[in-house]
Amino acid sequence: MKKRKSTAVSQTMAKNLESRFDSGKGVLDYFAVDGVIRRINVDVPGWVLNGLDVEAKRRGITRQSLIKTWLVDHLDEINRQRLAKIA
Repeated sequence: MKKRKSTAVSQTMAKNLESRFDSGKGVLDYFAVDGVIRRINVDVPGWVLNGLDVEAKRRGITRQSLIKTWLVDHLDEINRQRLAKIA
């Protein structure tokens, strides 16, 4: 049986989503396209964070979008390599 989120949590998420939308920030990461989105925390040194920010700014995207893009690209490459070994 699925647990339902409390009303307070749902209202907070709705306010956060509305605030992001109103400020022109992206909101698509709030919606799972093909499954559940899970949040993770990653501790990195300051120089890594600075490097991510520089590259994200160069590309004109957010740090989070850059990280997600790189993760998906890397996983795609791993899958391509696995398929190449099978063929």
